[in-house]
Amino acid sequence: MRAFQFQQNIDLPPAAALARERLRTFLSNELAKGRFVPHRGSWSAFDPAFSERAGAAGFIGVTWPKRYGGQDLPGLARFVIAAEMLAAGAPCGAHWIAERQSGPQILRNGSERARQDILPRICRGECFFGIGMSEPNSGSDLAAVRTRAKPYKDGWVINGSKIWTSNAHRVHYLIALVRTGEAGPDRHGGLTQFLIDLAAPGVTVRPIRDIAGKHEFNEVFFEDHFVANDMMVGAEGQGWTMVTEELAFERSGPDRFLSDYRLLVELVNRVGPNPDDRQAIEIGRLVAHLSALARMSRSVAGLLQDGKAPNVEAALVKDVGTAFEQEIPAVARRLLPTQASLEDEDDSFSEALADAILRAPSFTLRGGTREVLRGLIARGLGLR
Repeated sequence: MRAFQFQQNIDLPPAAALARERLRTFLSNELAKGRFVPHRGSWSAFDPAFSERAGAAGFIGVTWPKRYGGQDLPGLARFVIAAEMLAAGAPCGAHWIAERQSGPQILRNGSERARQDILPRICRGECFFGIGMSEPNSGSDLAAVRTRAKPYKDGWVINGSKIWTSNAHRVHYLIALVRTGEAGPDRHGGLTQFLIDLAAPGVTVRPIRDIAGKHEFNEVFFEDHFVANDMMVGAEGQGWTMVTEELAFERSGPDRFLSDYRLLVELVNRVGPNPDDRQAIEIGRLVAHLSALARMSRSVAGLLQDGKAPNVEAALVKDVGTAFEQEIPAVARRLLPTQASLEDEDDSFSEALADAILRAPSFTLRGGTREVLRGLIARGLGLR
């Protein structure tokens, strides 16, 4: 049976500790100037102006080579920056996907033209990405991709569609997984990733509004959309391997257990310094779980920094982390019966609770459903 690779002690390198202190000063100044209000959905709060200021201050793409706009810092520096951003409720959603997974994918597998053109703009907080994986009528079966690319002159022509694409109406690019060849017996063959310029001809974005009437999700349609050869990510047919590696970045970060952090803070503030026995037990348990998840997530970041592929460990962090996120609003409602309302701006607890209640059902869907993740974990452990 395979054992998990979680490391017991992950010490922050000096560069990461320094980056954390620099970021705390930056965020404190931003708050003092009234440039943002701590947001309950930090990594989904889209604020291009904040991302541009964060990029100018040197907090985006810090692990990438200097020749592409980065700072050559260790991977754990990026981890602590992400965690601090989320804990502060900073509106970092505009650059989040680009820095978390799209940029690293381009750095490892993109063409030199893509690296030189796109990566420095991501580091400056000027270029944003969405995820082009999910498709209509496919559920969580990523291997059921039907969007197809066919060779044409010096590139490829793509036809098909993607769905649930967050912020496709506001970002500049997608990395899209499409079919370029035969699926093979495991359906993982013939898949390739391409960089999609959403402003180019042949791309249509249509909104999907959520139950609160907000527009974050979209459908994206490709109709004879041309992509040059050097906008292919990796080699033809390598898409499945690359997309599963990319999911390790998506599933293991602090965004998989800090989505409700602002609600937890508001809950502690509302309960105050003298909780009753039940409140002390419930809040203590949440804080203990948060601490354990932070250690697990940091361990995965350390493995990624060492060039390993901790796909099973990342899936475990995501499964346990999003279950924890769904538990926070449930506990908050038990401890403090409150009429949750997005309209009550004078009651930060009520507002944060309402937002968490609306978003919580999606937490165990995005980045892979619980069923898919547990299947992956079971296979990784040799149990199926």
